[in-house]
Amino acid sequence: MVEIVWTEPALNELDAIADYIAVDNPSAAHRLVQRIFFIVEQLASFPKSGSRVPELPKSAYRHLVVRPCRVFYRIDGDRVFIVFVLRNERLLMKRFLGKSVP
Repeated sequence: MVEIVWTEPALNELDAIADYIAVDNPSAAHRLVQRIFFIVEQLASFPKSGSRVPELPKSAYRHLVVRPCRVFYRIDGDRVFIVFVLRNERLLMKRFLGKSVP
């Protein structure tokens, strides 16, 4: 079993996404955040369950699709770092994932 570590950028972006949705539908925002945390927690037992990031096929990053979002993470030994959460309609930019992306 691995430890799940949420990075500050990932939590900040998830908060921003939830705030945006909550303007029109607070319960939908709450359900989305709960669903994302539930699915991410499954990485503790199955860290490779996410797929490789199509935009970065040679990187160590993986992602989970939790509509309307993508959750990006990397495995480092016995820890999984959740590095960013992105709305599906946004383009992935390397800067979202930090400086270590090739």
